Amino acid sequence: MTPLLRRPARKNPANSTVTLIGKPGCHLCDDAEAVIERVCGELGASWEKKDITQDAELHREYWEQIPVILVDGAQHDFWRVDPARLRKALGG
Repeated sequence: MTPLLRRPARKNPANSTVTLIGKPGCHLCDDAEAVIERVCGELGASWEKKDITQDAELHREYWEQIPVILVDGAQHDFWRVDPARLRKALGG
């Protein structure tokens, strides 16, 4: 008898949060924000922005990589956001 293969449960994007870590005046951050806003809006995921100029720990950790994108607290990407890759990470 062969075992049944099960697909992993698909993630519900509405249960995910995308975090954009950046700073004012950063054109890559603005580009990333536009992609995140569009993809999260399409999938129903929530998103937030964090400013490294307002948080010393974020600045120390990410200042060379901004914008940094987290999905549910785990680093997903930095510098550029690929919309298809973000959709996949969100389960969309």
